[in-house]
Amino acid sequence: MEAHRAHHPDADLEPLRRAYVLAESSHRGQMRKSGEPYITHPLAVTLILAELGAETTTLTASLLHDTVEDTEVTLDQVREQFGEEVRYLVDGVTKLEKVDYGAAAEPETFRKMLVATGNDVRVMSIKLADRLHNMRTLGVMRPEKQERIAKVTRDVLIPLAERLGVQALKTELEDLVFAILHPEEYEHTRELIAENAARPGDPLAEVADEVRGVLRESGIPAEVLIRPRHFVSVHRVARKRGQLRGTDFGRLLVLVNEDADCYGVLGELHTCMTPVVSEFKDFIAVPKFNLYQSLHTAVARPDGQMVEVLIRTHQMHKVAEAGVVALGNPYAPAADTSVPDTPASGATAGAPSSSGAPADGERADPTRPGWLSRLLDWQQAAPDPDTFWSTLRADLAQDREITVFRPDGGALGLPEGSTCVDAAYAQYGEDAHACIGARVNGRLATLSTVLRDGDTVQLLMGQDPASEPSREWLEHAHTPAARIAIQRWLATHPAGGTDPAEPAGPGEPGGTRAGASAEPGTASARAGNTPSTDPAATTGRPAATAAPSAGPSAAARRAEPSGTRAATPSARRPSAAPGAAPERAADGAPAPRSRRADVLVDRPGAAARLAGCCTPVPPDEITGFAVRGGVVTVHRAECAAVAHMKSRGRAEIGVRWGDTAECRVTLVAESFGRPHLLADLTEAIASQGVEIVSATVEPPTQQRVRHTYTLQLPDAAHLPALMRAMRDVPGVYDVRRAQHQPRTS
Repeated sequence: MEAHRAHHPDADLEPLRRAYVLAESSHRGQMRKSGEPYITHPLAVTLILAELGAETTTLTASLLHDTVEDTEVTLDQVREQFGEEVRYLVDGVTKLEKVDYGAAAEPETFRKMLVATGNDVRVMSIKLADRLHNMRTLGVMRPEKQERIAKVTRDVLIPLAERLGVQALKTELEDLVFAILHPEEYEHTRELIAENAARPGDPLAEVADEVRGVLRESGIPAEVLIRPRHFVSVHRVARKRGQLRGTDFGRLLVLVNEDADCYGVLGELHTCMTPVVSEFKDFIAVPKFNLYQSLHTAVARPDGQMVEVLIRTHQMHKVAEAGVVALGNPYAPAADTSVPDTPASGATAGAPSSSGAPADGERADPTRPGWLSRLLDWQQAAPDPDTFWSTLRADLAQDREITVFRPDGGALGLPEGSTCVDAAYAQYGEDAHACIGARVNGRLATLSTVLRDGDTVQLLMGQDPASEPSREWLEHAHTPAARIAIQRWLATHPAGGTDPAEPAGPGEPGGTRAGASAEPGTASARAGNTPSTDPAATTGRPAATAAPSAGPSAAARRAEPSGTRAATPSARRPSAAPGAAPERAADGAPAPRSRRADVLVDRPGAAARLAGCCTPVPPDEITGFAVRGGVVTVHRAECAAVAHMKSRGRAEIGVRWGDTAECRVTLVAESFGRPHLLADLTEAIASQGVEIVSATVEPPTQQRVRHTYTLQLPDAAHLPALMRAMRDVPGVYDVRRAQHQPRTS
């Protein structure tokens, strides 16, 4: 009660008194393995939480946390005497019986606690304090049991304490686990700390006095403390730096009143002392995902020793030590007490409700961070206890988070190292099976692209509900939610997901997804009226040659709208490959020459020919290279073929645009398959007054269709408007200029 009143002077202590009376009478006669009365355990657990500043409801439940599990007290009795919140917290930490669950009792107990934590984070606060006291008194257990409990604490509870920001519990748990699992290294570290304490003089104390003087002169009210490192921290520093010096055994902590004072202290220290710039981190402007805020810096002493300094406000320090425990009761009624219609993922009947949620369904309070929401989501898809237990440990081992943004402004929290595959399953769940690509920061990207903090991700979703994930996606799935969903689909569809190559993102040639049929005979049926036209039509690829064709296939003629055919007769005529014989009309006479933009060449008598690989148009920056017959091919300056020819020693020839703005260009459109797509695209092109010289529509792969059009523009200035018109066609998600890699010898 005294510890509680230190943080909450006005707290009503009557519930604590009644909870103690019930706990003491219920546990009377029970003894711990150490020989102490059992009531000493719930008292110790409650004291741990009281010293961290937990509110009254948490302490009441903490006193009662073992009564339902170990005595005749029932949850109904707890509800009748202390209310629904206390009942929910006690139920959340009550273990499942081994009689009912056998070997699965431990993982299923943790699953139950995590689901309960998703609705009230105070459940996990009580569990962490419970485990800390048990670890403090673990010496009475058999060595093998000590080791088993220590490993679970290391793999599950310490990461949870870190993610919930309860550093005071996390650091002590780390030291207790260190002593059990690595006794020799623990003893060596203890000796190092003892030797340092016996040395005359303390360099940290000297620097602390110097810092106090600097801040006193600057007029910034601050408290400067020395924070000794705990055993595991000293061990890590020793492994990193080798020989330890006096300043390696602790850090300075500067506590101020206002956020602005933190930066004032930083400025004074960097002005009056020698800063170590590489050690600076600003966790105030960008807090850690576990609520932690602080400025980290370091200053160098004249003797070369480096002193780490933490700068934070008193409130930041409270949160840094106690994490979510310091937030009080985040479920207390606020001014807006509306309750969301749909409970949070993993909700359990009878759980207290948060006072509202934002539009995207995430919890409004900071105690329901993204990592917890993700954990609750994937645990529902892991019914097998062994899968849940192993996946939980792997998930909690990922201790860094990134935030990526959706185009609508929403955010996704993901573990560091996540890919577009992970983002897809985080946003769409199992509907992500239909994902066919992504845009990262506005650029098309493969699903294997690793995301960085702050990226904007637009996921491109197909429209076929029977879409299938690729087996190769497992190589790029970083989150449990993605891996479980993919593995579950593959397990139920053993014949699917067997494509040997990674699925290409939009704009990548040759990519097919698992289960996708690329047979030309089925292309029209799968993509709607989207035929595969004459294969000899120009695609812009180097060395694309084919025998002349009298016209498109019958399927293409049936699918192509008659109005478009009449308006663009040249769309059925293949373009000649570079160096091929001139085209002939039906009567055998030479076909009319194609109209092209004028290009002036800095070589007398040389003719210019626009390269088919990049189809330059005014006002593109261009360059030229001589080929056989005195012809100069003109490329866009950024064309990949330019770099290739330069690497082979080919000399550039100066070229520039003439006065004629008429030009020919090749565009590639990426789209989802749907009926009448080709008709709509050609109509959009015709509406811009542009002639279609040739067109190719590749067989669809997983609802994704690529169209290649060679177009004659009356004016190059019309190109941006043409590309916008094509992008506005429903189902088209990208239109770009053709750009292909040159052939290698």
